[in-house]
Amino acid sequence: MAKKKASFNKDIAYENYVKGYEIIQQHPIFSPLLYHVRDIRSKGNLCPENGWAVITRNGYLHVHPTRQGEPMEWAYVIAHCLLHLGLGHFQEKSDPIKWNIACDCYIARFLYDMKLGKPPVEMQNSIDFHVASEEKLYANFVENGVPPSMTGFGTAGANCGDMIMAPKKTDWFVHKIDWTACFARGLSMAVTSAVNVAAGKEPFLGASKKSQTPATMAKNWFISSYPLLGALAASFTIIEDPVICARMEVSVAAVNAYMKEIYINPAAGLDGYECRFVVAHELLHVGLSHHTRCQGRDPFLWNVACDYVINGWLVEMGLGELPKIGALYDPDLKGMSAESIYDRMVMDIRKYRKLSTLRGIGLGDMIDKGSPEGWASNDAITLDEFCRRCLLQGLSYHEEQGRGYIPAGLIEEIRALNQPPIPWDVELAKWFDNYFSPLEKVRSYARPSRRQSASPDIPRPRWVPAAGAEDGRTFGVILDTSGSMDRVLLAKALGTIASYSISRDVPYVRVVFCDAVAYDQGYMAPEAIAQRVKVKGRGGTLLQPGIDLLEKAEDFPKNGPLLIITDGYCEPLRIHREHAFLIPKGHTLPFLPRGKVFRFS
Repeated sequence: MAKKKASFNKDIAYENYVKGYEIIQQHPIFSPLLYHVRDIRSKGNLCPENGWAVITRNGYLHVHPTRQGEPMEWAYVIAHCLLHLGLGHFQEKSDPIKWNIACDCYIARFLYDMKLGKPPVEMQNSIDFHVASEEKLYANFVENGVPPSMTGFGTAGANCGDMIMAPKKTDWFVHKIDWTACFARGLSMAVTSAVNVAAGKEPFLGASKKSQTPATMAKNWFISSYPLLGALAASFTIIEDPVICARMEVSVAAVNAYMKEIYINPAAGLDGYECRFVVAHELLHVGLSHHTRCQGRDPFLWNVACDYVINGWLVEMGLGELPKIGALYDPDLKGMSAESIYDRMVMDIRKYRKLSTLRGIGLGDMIDKGSPEGWASNDAITLDEFCRRCLLQGLSYHEEQGRGYIPAGLIEEIRALNQPPIPWDVELAKWFDNYFSPLEKVRSYARPSRRQSASPDIPRPRWVPAAGAEDGRTFGVILDTSGSMDRVLLAKALGTIASYSISRDVPYVRVVFCDAVAYDQGYMAPEAIAQRVKVKGRGGTLLQPGIDLLEKAEDFPKNGPLLIITDGYCEPLRIHREHAFLIPKGHTLPFLPRGKVFRFS
């Protein structure tokens, strides 16, 4: 019975701590600081047995794991520790204990004037003093000693400092955070919120969505001063609600093209120039249709590839500043497209899985909740048409007014949006034309054509291919017949291949079916592929045996190209001759292809 009671008390203690943590998390002054802090509430941490919490100089909050306290007491303790960081108290002094006490007194007065939280019983000393600054108070303590009435304001207990100068060796969070800048950002947010409440624009603290925060000022700057992205910026709403960002796991920023919303976490502490960079980053994701160009690729890796491209352009343009909290940027990838970067990343997926976008580790900042149909039903044009018009119009205005430098790669991508994509069958036809040029025909009397009625006694020749012109005029088809292949798409692909083969005078095609094993069908006439092919197997997928069979076949031309039809669920392939892949739209290959890839639908 006693064991159950202890467990119940432990749960209550944790719940009260979480409630106090949430109070500080939603407070505009402390939320930017708390965002960068990592709390450790486990046995063996740095918090003394008789203390509440201690804070390290690199942002680790060590909390007593079993301390019983009310939520308002925990709010007071957490705020006290955060103020050590925000007020720049981590300084090297000749007497660290007296400096810590001086800082505790200053913070106690600060929180007393704020009326924030409730100090624990052991910290409820009478505050009947005026503190000019920590430095003056510390100088007085060094000269005259510490009065007994001015001790006990710290959160680490009696005779213990709550500021840990030397970080623990096992601390992994080593980012250099400007804590004073985060605190200044919090003060600015609190003042803005208070003014909005007094003016009746905001019903409660931190609820304003139209306040002039750095993010909204960045959006307004694009509308007024940067025509390239002004039209897009005017159509999107900036969401700066820390509760919404926490629920959606947005650490810095994200965008939802279908909802026309850009999410920026105020706890990230971005300044005005960083907000310009981040807003431009998210707008370019939407404007360049990155959400629809994924085409079956891994969504997160595709997001990372697009981030590298966009951030490279923004740095080159000097548009804002890279966030100090971090962003994906690699100068070595300059000039590469997102597709090329993605092809490089799939060769080492484990490495790139650990990267972090502006949304967080393992999360893409392009949120796809919604549908293009929903956009089209609410607006006169589709999402892709909207993005294309906005960027093309913005590019035209930008160049006419000479508003600044734009990288050539970005200009090419924007203009490419105005060109409709080439259908896959047209691209495949061009591939056929590269290998099978029109046959040279000659006149022959070997089989004379029908005679004219006007002169039936005069035989006339017919046009026939030149002797030997059809020798070696063939190609190989490696057909994935595993159970994952869609029969309808398979029939469509075979029909297209047959029609192109006939139109380009390819007399025979070498066909190999592959699933768990390879089935060599030999040479087949194109019309037989479209009409009388019976697919065997339908087991697993092994394409390499079929490729090896044709590459080593003595009756197959050494320069004959290969066309591989698969759904992408196959092993990495080794192909030593000219080849191309034909895969369903929305699928991708698990390796970097050397030949062309055509996606049919």
